[in-house]
This record gives sequence, C-alpha cells and structure tokens, in this order.
Amino acid sequence: MALVGVDEAGRGALAGDMHLAACKLLKNIDGLADSKKLSAKKREELYEQILSNSNFLILAFSPLQIDILGLSQCLNLGLKIIKKHFNQDEVLYDGNLNYGVLGINTMIKADMKVQEVSAASILAKVSRDQKMCYFSKIYNNYDFDKHKGYGTKAHIEKIKVFGYSPLHRKSFMLKCFEKSLFD
Repeated sequence: MALVGVDEAGRGALAGDMHLAACKLLKNIDGLADSKKLSAKKREELYEQILSNSNFLILAFSPLQIDILGLSQCLNLGLKIIKKHFNQDEVLYDGNLNYGVLGINTMIKADMKVQEVSAASILAKVSRDQKMCYFSKIYNNYDFDKHKGYGTKAHIEKIKVFGYSPLHRKSFMLKCFEKSLFD
C-alpha cells in the first residue's frame, strides 16, 4: 500500500476554481516543500518533475459549484473521488478534517512534513495559478495573473471599479457590496 498525499489551492480565494490534488510519488524528488514556502519558479520546476514521476489526480471545483454546494461539500465530493481513484492506497489530507469521508487520514501541516502532500500542494497551486493566468487574458481588467483571485487590496479595488466577473464566487460576497449586485 502506497501513500497518496492530498492538498488544495484556492480555497479562500474570491475568484477562480478551487483545485484539489492527490499525488502518489513513484520516486523521491528533492526540494519538495509546502507550495506556499517556495518561489513561483521553484514550484514550476518541481511541478514538471512531479508530473513525470507520480500518479496524480487534479480536480477543479468551479466558482458556481462552490456557490451552489459550498466549500465543505466540494471537498467532501473531491475526497470521495480521490479515495475511489486511489482505492488501494492510504490517503493523507493536509489539515484536521476529512469532511466525513471514511478512509481519509488527516495531519495538520502535512504539506510541510510529508513529501507526497508537499507534491500535492505544488500540483494544486501551480495548476490553479496557471489557470488564473490564462483567465487574466480573458478578464484583463482584474489582474488575475498578479493576485490569482485572492482578496488582496488591489483585487478588491478592481471589483469596486468593474464589479464581479463570472469567475467570482458570489457566496464569498465582500462586505463592501450589497447583495443586490448578485440578483
């Protein structure tokens, strides 16, 4: 039985998908760490190595899915898919909740301690960042390539000027806006 690491990216973003990645390494990869602790360049280098040296699965939950189901239900569904996909393996998810999915083990800060979870963290972060850079070309008023959809001051200022794009999560409504913007 092999270990499959799981982590997500984009969970707290105001815009864009949430990516949930699972990774079973086929060989040891030097330099793996929590994606937030690595430079963008180092993440990209490791991403390519991980793709070539692992069995992996990357799931993306759209803003609409997040708005309709909620983050917890999306994570529950994603973990069920991962557990089914890697059914003979031990699955370790970063954090302290398994969202009600039997057979999912959890560990706080696993992305810093377990290389399979570090690899999943990198897969989730880089794949999401690449998608946000792509969407930045389509919704060029929002600078998604810079803040990746997170609630930075610059992003909030763009929302104040241009309103929400189709990539924004309506369930993550900012206090500075009235609900009527979404009706």
